[in-house]
Amino acid sequence: QVQLVESGGGLVQAGGSLRLSCAASGRTFSSSDMGWFRQAPGKEREFVAAINWSGGVTRYADSVKGRFTISRDNAKNTVYLQVNSLKPEDTAVYYCNTVTSIYTGLPLSDYWGPGTQVTVSS
Repeated sequence: QVQLVESGGGLVQAGGSLRLSCAASGRTFSSSDMGWFRQAPGKEREFVAAINWSGGVTRYADSVKGRFTISRDNAKNTVYLQVNSLKPEDTAVYYCNTVTSIYTGLPLSDYWGPGTQVTVSS
């Protein structure tokens, strides 16, 4: 089982940027499609972005397209989410997980890490 630890969140003003990281353990990371998800208070967890195992293909939710960029470094077992032009509605806890494919954006595992809080002030 891949274990995941997210980091890099914080409090930023609208228009600001952050770089989120997800460190994964386990031998299957480099062959796994990965995704970022977020959950705002009182809302369901939602898909944000996904990247295939090689890093060559990515997909984004419409709400973040053009502002967020997902990438990965398989040598470091880490997937990143660069979040730019942040808006108050981006406030949420951000999680990473393996996904069934980048096209479904569905989490493959029921295991979730602790997440990292992103708070955007207006």
